[in-house]
Amino acid sequence: MMRDVDPCRGWLRAQWGFAWQRQANKWPPCRGGVSIHILALMVPVFFGLMGFAIDLGRLYLAHGELKSAAEAMALAAAARLIGTEASTSDAIEAARRQVESASGFGNRYDFGSLVIGEANGSLNSEIVDPTFYATPGEATGEGDTAGGQGTVGGTAAKHVRVELVGETPIIFWRFLSLGQEGKVPLRVRAAAGISAPLCTACGIEPLAIAPLDASDSVNFGFTFNTRYTFGYFCTGTPIPQPLPNTAGRVQYLLLNRFNDEATVFAEDSQQLFRAGAQGLPPSSNQARACFTINAEETLWASATALACNANRVQTAVNNFLCGLATRLDTSNVQGCDSSVAEYESLSALYQPDTDLNDLEDYTGYTGNTRRILTIPIVDILNPTGTMVVLGFRQFLLQPAPNSTGISPNDGNGRFIATYLGNVAPLRQGRFGSCGVTSGPGKVVLHR
Repeated sequence: MMRDVDPCRGWLRAQWGFAWQRQANKWPPCRGGVSIHILALMVPVFFGLMGFAIDLGRLYLAHGELKSAAEAMALAAAARLIGTEASTSDAIEAARRQVESASGFGNRYDFGSLVIGEANGSLNSEIVDPTFYATPGEATGEGDTAGGQGTVGGTAAKHVRVELVGETPIIFWRFLSLGQEGKVPLRVRAAAGISAPLCTACGIEPLAIAPLDASDSVNFGFTFNTRYTFGYFCTGTPIPQPLPNTAGRVQYLLLNRFNDEATVFAEDSQQLFRAGAQGLPPSSNQARACFTINAEETLWASATALACNANRVQTAVNNFLCGLATRLDTSNVQGCDSSVAEYESLSALYQPDTDLNDLEDYTGYTGNTRRILTIPIVDILNPTGTMVVLGFRQFLLQPAPNSTGISPNDGNGRFIATYLGNVAPLRQGRFGSCGVTSGPGKVVLHR
């Protein structure tokens, strides 16, 4: 028996039975007809899949752009959480600058066409006010979408949560009941804050001080909000006196970070000035731009210690203090133009802090962190050998008595600084296995 391989005729045979035998030769082949029917059925399916892909792709793109904007806002806000009363309001302002539209550089979404936080035709977006927390777990918690649970004020805030709400247009999904409005709402969240203590701190000041109390691993014997006179290390007697209204004199040394490969402002005086003005300059070589806990350090070669009765310090120390003075009022600085090469060009690169007040209470500080110094704490001040870094702590530079700045030409290299502990995140640093549980961190995103 010949087997019918035509699926169309096989279907007809099943339907017509014996009548098939009489009619089979009268009917034309129907293979093409079935193909056309299948194609007709598949066309809307194909268009539906294409529409699904286009709308879904646009949805994911808009979500990703909103997420990037939220993360940028969270990072900018977290960088302003420095333990002051004004820090949260400063953080909100910093976050808003990431999406401002006046400059044309703010983050946008939907192919970068829609301004975040504004009405864009029929599409709307909203910036939910950032909320602040003491711990990363509270900042990333899902239980409180409004952000009210566990929120803290400026001095305790270390982490921030940012939420954005937006709408993205759709094309094909509007034919479905769920997309009849022609748009889909989106909501994204990002959290950032200050990390765990860093083992390597970069861009900080190349100063070194010893603990007041070696058994105190948290504050090394220093007291929060207390003023200290920093004076350069000297030998013998008479011991220089602290400046008025300070708790005592803390000796310091300059640690060696001279860069013999520098091509711009490469002289010793210029490098010391820059280190005082901004901390260690960036470098691809970590050993030139950073300090690491448990690492050994030595003295800056030109900043050797003198006898206390000399009543002076090396010119290298004065050069460092000339740079430090740029963080406050520089109108009364004397002698820096003669000791620092190209002083006028260098000094023009730095602006004073935005808060120059003599502060009794750090929490009232409203500046831009130019006055905050991050200083390595070493096991012992050793001007002729090595010193081991134990950790990093922060101080607020204060103006000298009856002045708005500091005196770079002080005979003992003195200036006043208030102990802060670990209030401000560092610009850059690395984690490691140094084993410390207290110290400054850096700004990180929480996942």
